[in-house]
Amino acid sequence: MKKNQDDASSINRRDFLKIGVAGAATIGLAGVESLLHAEPATAPVYRTLGRTGLKITTLSFGAMLTPEPEVIRAGFDMGINYVDTARRYLNGRSEGIVSKALEGIRDKVYVATKTQRESTTRDAVIKDIETSLAQLRTDHIDVIQLHGLDNPKQVSNAEAREAYTKAREQGKVRFFGVSTHTNQAEVVNAVVDDPDKFFDTVLVQYNFNADPAVKKAIARAKAAGIGVIAMKIQMGGYKTREEAKTITPEQAAANLKWVLQDTNVTTAIPGMRTVDQVTQMVAVMGTKLTNTDERILRRYAQAIDSYYCRLCGECEDSCPNGVAISTINRALMYAEGYREYKLAKATFDEVSTASLCSGCSECVAQCVNGLNIAQKMRQARHLFA
Repeated sequence: MKKNQDDASSINRRDFLKIGVAGAATIGLAGVESLLHAEPATAPVYRTLGRTGLKITTLSFGAMLTPEPEVIRAGFDMGINYVDTARRYLNGRSEGIVSKALEGIRDKVYVATKTQRESTTRDAVIKDIETSLAQLRTDHIDVIQLHGLDNPKQVSNAEAREAYTKAREQGKVRFFGVSTHTNQAEVVNAVVDDPDKFFDTVLVQYNFNADPAVKKAIARAKAAGIGVIAMKIQMGGYKTREEAKTITPEQAAANLKWVLQDTNVTTAIPGMRTVDQVTQMVAVMGTKLTNTDERILRRYAQAIDSYYCRLCGECEDSCPNGVAISTINRALMYAEGYREYKLAKATFDEVSTASLCSGCSECVAQCVNGLNIAQKMRQARHLFA
């Protein structure tokens, strides 16, 4: 570990504190240094990631929003042993940031990343894997995932499967997974029902407002030996009061407790951006959901009900132009909730049909949860077009 201590000592303390250690004045520089290397105050809790057999912490690290490797490394030093990233996160910088956090401890952390959504051919998928290996500065990826599936038919992509299989034969990847944001229940059920049992994990949006069909699909996945990883657990992380810049620590903890009380879920990967957030969330592992937590969640869900999209995708069948409404709403969530405009714009730009909304005199798409779809599409055009 001497190399790791030397690396930490070279960190610019001012820059480190700027990344958001709440109450830095009370923690002090010595406290930050000890936080990076001390034993975690709460013993990590582990679950098995389905048939992979990997024993991973119930709180893992979602690296999508984390621009500083020191924050991720602090999470590892507190016991987190699984990190999820992707080529596209942080405009292509995320895998490189994760690689810096892994220096000297790669054998202690399981790494998951994703091939790009547009990579559907064998050669494109192989190229993605090679690029990720180089960016991560590792010789293998523990879990490689097809990214952002929104149709159950995509689970059967023969060329992607061929590429993944070849990479595993070469020792470059170990296990296969999929991630999904839209039509999640259908995608997860397709993975479960796959006669080849090709995929080992599913990464799904799961939180207090989750569609009951998703909850049932997750239970089916667990019963089939598929590891379930929960993302978007904070229901968008929206600001719900004027003095709060983002979701409160109490809301964040309650969301994590709610997800982890479902034992069909192996782990959750919240996007933590500061050491203070990591510390707070690590302390939640192993704690129980309380009545107070549930009241907090109900109040938060009620506060965001008029604009929070559950990404169920049911509205899209009612749109005559086939606009990917769920993806556009997810872009809005990244911008308005997480306040990550670049990620939001990149997500919006994935939707080639978005411009079709401007040609409609009246929006006829209907949301089963009562959202004003026309208004949200106008918001998206205003923000991103």
